[in-house]
Amino acid sequence: MPVLRIVHYPEPVLLEVGKPVGKDGVDDEMRSFVDDMFLTMKDAGGVGLAAPQVDVGKRLFVMDTPKTDDWDAVREVLIDPEIVSVEGEQVGDEGCLSFPGLFQTVRREMRVIARALNIKGEQIELDVKGLAARCILHETDHCDGIVFLDRMSPLKRSLAKRKIRKFQESNKW
Repeated sequence: MPVLRIVHYPEPVLLEVGKPVGKDGVDDEMRSFVDDMFLTMKDAGGVGLAAPQVDVGKRLFVMDTPKTDDWDAVREVLIDPEIVSVEGEQVGDEGCLSFPGLFQTVRREMRVIARALNIKGEQIELDVKGLAARCILHETDHCDGIVFLDRMSPLKRSLAKRKIRKFQESNKW
């Protein structure tokens, strides 16, 4: 059972811009919260989890993407994330712990350079590709009140919302 409760779309916190944490916000309470986020994400089978997804309107997320033949594993906390630059393109299936059972094809950039604070309150910069780039973009969107439905074409969004309604009606949401 997850340590924290993951909220599902259309919970209002998912559609609001998160409040900055700042260096002073990185304290023992924050470190404990981040530990709980990692446990919750792992228990739910995800590779990323943003604070708004556990009903906390702050700008931070955790990620733990696996190593593949093409990409390195990335396990990190990004507090007050900022996308510095992006390049390339990847198109692939994307899921979200706040949209259980829904997977959609989403276009994202292939490479991302992101800046954030780490769990020690130090400024870090990550330069990642592939799944880690997709994860950073997806979770930063959560911090900005953007959900992956917003990244779909109007037709795909309409079809996804229909599928969500069916999940909700069958109590699988």
